[in-house]
Amino acid sequence: MQLQLPFFPKNTKLINNSLGIREQDDFVYYLHNGNPIYCHSKEDRNGYRFIVGNLIFNQLCSIKELSEALGEGRKNIERYAKSFREKGADYFFARKETRGTCHKVTESLLRAIQLKLDAGFSNYRIAKEHNISESAIKYHIDKGNLIKKK
Repeated sequence: MQLQLPFFPKNTKLINNSLGIREQDDFVYYLHNGNPIYCHSKEDRNGYRFIVGNLIFNQLCSIKELSEALGEGRKNIERYAKSFREKGADYFFARKETRGTCHKVTESLLRAIQLKLDAGFSNYRIAKEHNISESAIKYHIDKGNLIKKK
């Protein structure tokens, strides 16, 4: 067996003795013994999360080493590794983006609330019946999703 020495290009930040990371042409390259193994664009957060989880899963480095090298919190890296281990690679690229959406007030619930507003029910009564807050109803009235009779 021939010993392969890790030769890394200049501007490579080492994560451990055999793993490094470098940026070039708006891409981030992950190098193992000097050879590229992963690559993603600088803005690709899902690609980043996938690769970090994969590096931990394949035991190429430890959570502590990645945390120190990337300046990322340990909890985030643990979360990426757990997601990779439990949900697989598809989770990072096929997941539905839910940030900024209301999980309680759905389209069907908005229609039901609008019917009750048209019938003259109070915000308080509607909120209690549907187990949501009055402020949620007021938010959607202010936003224009619901119309309250005056």
